[in-house]
Amino acid sequence: MIELEGASVVVDSPDGPVTLLGPTTLTLDERRVGIIGANGSGKSTLARLLNGLALPATGAVRVDGLDVATQGREVRRRVGFVFTHPDAQLVMPTPLEDVSLSLRRSVPDKAERRRRAREVLDSIGLADRADVPVHSLSGGQKQLLALAGVLATGPDVVVADEPTTLLDLRNTRTVADHLFGLQQQLVLVTHDLALARRCDRVLVVDDGRVVHDGAAEAAVEHYVGLVDV
Repeated sequence: MIELEGASVVVDSPDGPVTLLGPTTLTLDERRVGIIGANGSGKSTLARLLNGLALPATGAVRVDGLDVATQGREVRRRVGFVFTHPDAQLVMPTPLEDVSLSLRRSVPDKAERRRRAREVLDSIGLADRADVPVHSLSGGQKQLLALAGVLATGPDVVVADEPTTLLDLRNTRTVADHLFGLQQQLVLVTHDLALARRCDRVLVVDDGRVVHDGAAEAAVEHYVGLVDV
């Protein structure tokens, strides 16, 4: 379970402190949670709080009782993060090597690590791409590989920050189907309202605040109302 208690994010600027996210209190225990809002609204900042990529300036964020500010390593073992740009996560020459890298701490034996990596790639539909150069993959395949690297670590929660933004319709459907098919809790930041509608609960973020929190359809309607103003 994810809990935010008065958690805010403030950064320094030449003109003084800037609040990216105002004090936010939430308990997130639904299987599929969506976060929507305009560019710069604070939705990605909220997502980054959930595994300690951003730390609260006030309040606290806890995952299964673990505090992100003081127990960040343990939190990140439970909460995996998929970025918008997969190249930010892919560092090895081939998919097999990249997923193996994710397993280096949990699986000491190299042969077993590679076997496990192949299993993960197979589960995500990339078994036949295991040994090709990463740079030869399509955008959708790269995003699936980034997801595979996260899943290899066995998280309880997957936070995905606009994972389909750069993809065409076919790859968007493929990546989305894998995300919504996960056994793990999914927190999905998205501009794609069709994907938001597939969530059990949706948060609408505007100007650094959660301005609506509820069922998907009602949340999407609220957001569309903000855009139309």
